[in-house]
Amino acid sequence: MEDCACLCGLGSSRACQCHQECQRPAETATAEEKHLEADAAARCCAGSGGISSPRPPTPPLHCSLQDLPVEVLVEIFGSLPGTDLPSLALACTKFHHILHTDSIWRRRCREEFGLRENLQNLEMMGMSYREVYAKLFHPYRGILGLWQLDGAIKTLLNVVVDGLCITGWYGPCLNLHVDGPMQFKPSFRIRLTERKSATVECMAGHSRPHSRHIQIRKNRFSTRCNKTDHLKDLPAQQREDWGRVLVQKGQTRYDCLTYRRLYLQPNHPEDLIPGLFQGKYHRFGLMIAMLSFHGKYARVTKITGDFTQTLEIHLRRRIQLGDGKIFRNFNKLYRVVLEIHEQVIREQEDGTEESGAHGWQSPAQPSVGESGAAALEEQPVPFVLPVGVRSRNQNYPRTCRMCCYGVDTVTTCCSGYPWRFPGVFILFDENHLGFICLETKYFILFGRVQNTFQNVEAPSPQAFLKMLKNIQSRPH
Repeated sequence: MEDCACLCGLGSSRACQCHQECQRPAETATAEEKHLEADAAARCCAGSGGISSPRPPTPPLHCSLQDLPVEVLVEIFGSLPGTDLPSLALACTKFHHILHTDSIWRRRCREEFGLRENLQNLEMMGMSYREVYAKLFHPYRGILGLWQLDGAIKTLLNVVVDGLCITGWYGPCLNLHVDGPMQFKPSFRIRLTERKSATVECMAGHSRPHSRHIQIRKNRFSTRCNKTDHLKDLPAQQREDWGRVLVQKGQTRYDCLTYRRLYLQPNHPEDLIPGLFQGKYHRFGLMIAMLSFHGKYARVTKITGDFTQTLEIHLRRRIQLGDGKIFRNFNKLYRVVLEIHEQVIREQEDGTEESGAHGWQSPAQPSVGESGAAALEEQPVPFVLPVGVRSRNQNYPRTCRMCCYGVDTVTTCCSGYPWRFPGVFILFDENHLGFICLETKYFILFGRVQNTFQNVEAPSPQAFLKMLKNIQSRPH
């Protein structure tokens, strides 16, 4: 209890007192004598046949959080969110001093941000976990997660805690394999300097890292550099990775960029697993798309590249596979899909189409429990691309489990007019999707992204739907 007495003596807070230790001996003795006298008087009254007065109840002891030992308070404070601790430090002087204990902030850095640095490394740098939390992690916690570049050419940015730094990785870089992991390269780095202040360094370009400024807003942040000619300084390998960006270099300033937050849809047991998929669509690399579910419909929303594309899948309009022969005759497959397409158009004109088409139903509504997830339990049938259908990826699965009618909607930056192409959505397995566009006779294969991301799950279905609307309604 010496530590407790010491901490109490440091502050002037009235609430911070150790009653049991600070109580005077004379007062304690007087209280005990009064209790003995009361007991003797009660026994005397009882022995003489008199009526004894009832003993007054002992007042309850006053207990508070401040009376706990320091080591117990350290354990309690270490389990609280770091954002609550500054307010707790204002409660009293004792709490203020305890919250300078570095083990509390070490636990917060590990549990909230996954930091696994050795304490000895911090001591060599002359820093504490409290300083790392207060000057690095807390100010920039709002940019951790997955982001989309808001510009003519959309790329992804994954911001993560990387040791004693926060690093933003841009991508996807050039990748020829649909089933391979996405490759990212560093865009910026935030670290603590010798002055124990956070600095933002731009990692783009050919020269040494240079200063970069970050402005953080809700679900959005912007970066600005003091260097304005990033494209000129890009090394040869990066020029290949960015590909088509060089063709449209006049449309994007890489020294001043804005990013919008991307959420992934929360999983529901009755749905197929939503998430990110990558597909090989043109020679400039992979496009990344997001699979989500909305009632009786599913959507594959393109989130990278230079044009907007959404694949709407009508999960209730199944195409009977039989033994897979329908894929061997393109004309027959075309007639089946065209008949469904004309029926959908008639229902839209008559207003009798099932609710949810082109809308944004809540993902929590019953959806693919009897169509998508159940399809994974069905026996796979042989699959082969119809004669005349082109694809940039011939290494596609040779069996599939479900086919549905779908519509591919494409909006280019130049026209601004949406083009709608009916086709066939193909579910191979939970990690592979495909779509045959009948007008262009083109097949694209999607493979589930194998990378893992942190801080990406939507806080609510409403937040996810709002984000998805912003992707589709954004002007180009």
